[in-house]
Amino acid sequence: MENDRTVRRLTALEQSASTARVLNLLSTHRKHEGDADLVQAPFFKNRLLDRSIILKHRLRPHEYSLFVAAKPTATKVLIPIDTTDLKVGAHSFFVGQRDFEEIAESVFGDDLKTGARDRRVLDLIDSLPSLDPFLLREHLRMHEIEPARGYFGISDADVQRMFEFVREEILALVTLSAGEGQSAQAYAGKLVEKLLSSAPDSGFEPLRDTLKLSDQEYMDGVFSWRGFLYYKWVLLDLTPQLALIRKEVATIQPRGPKSSEAQAYIPEARTRLQASIVRTARSVQAMLDVYNNAYASLTKENKPMAFRDFLLSAPAMFSSLGEQLGAIQHIISFWRYRFPVGRPRLISPDELMDVLLDFEDSMSFIGEDPLRAAVA
Repeated sequence: MENDRTVRRLTALEQSASTARVLNLLSTHRKHEGDADLVQAPFFKNRLLDRSIILKHRLRPHEYSLFVAAKPTATKVLIPIDTTDLKVGAHSFFVGQRDFEEIAESVFGDDLKTGARDRRVLDLIDSLPSLDPFLLREHLRMHEIEPARGYFGISDADVQRMFEFVREEILALVTLSAGEGQSAQAYAGKLVEKLLSSAPDSGFEPLRDTLKLSDQEYMDGVFSWRGFLYYKWVLLDLTPQLALIRKEVATIQPRGPKSSEAQAYIPEARTRLQASIVRTARSVQAMLDVYNNAYASLTKENKPMAFRDFLLSAPAMFSSLGEQLGAIQHIISFWRYRFPVGRPRLISPDELMDVLLDFEDSMSFIGEDPLRAAVA
């Protein structure tokens, strides 16, 4: 069972919607209680799993020994002891921890055996750098798994906005590859449908041949290219919100008596978090600029090898890009859920401390520079 401070943080998670760091299936069932779609197309067939809270969790030093090989981030599954009251606590485990198979069999039986449908879903979740609803839904669809839309909270308008953004992005490429008699806009639309389909490599065969890539290299590269395009769209949307929320984090004043722990932690945490947000936003932009420069070389300078290098290096950067941007998304979406625009920002010192602890956890990136790793 989680300790007291973690339980309070889980209670806040349970009350919030899903974010790029949190897949809150319990909240979905509360919000859409009685929705037949959730019964007909569940996220997990196992009832316990389908009401779990799944996190992309930054491992702490004492947790490294739970894994055979050290890793900075793991997928953590929380099973509430009482789905009506998270204060009672939750059982938790990490996907891939040393005794994962034993836990899976003892708690979930055949549902999490290797090859079972729920196990495939959990493994696919674990393979992603973040739990961004759009990316997660598309990744599952690629593997012919389509839970009800209510689990993702993605509107038709958001899907259309993403489509239009990607179409504008690849118009320059269209001018190089559109056949005679095809309008650039129409051909761009067809390519976007291919790029955002469950088989994103289809439709781009001429580019694959030009770049002289193997089928596997091209499939991996194009999947990551799609991710880069999506993250570029996300960052464009988040940037103005991030500036406002950074200001709110810096100026919010909790109400009520402060414990000595909160009094010592909150001011320093604000400073660290502000610096982490700025550093992470710059890192995300630097990785996106690798794509921007490679694409410009291909479409404006007719130098395809730069784009070839990008497709080869993109999978190595994709995980870090998703993790870092996912942390920013988590901060924005959770903060705005907790403090809607136009409403008083009321919070106790202990709760603010818990929120800042969660944000710092999500921003505590370690490991190798992703740009250096990509070109090594």
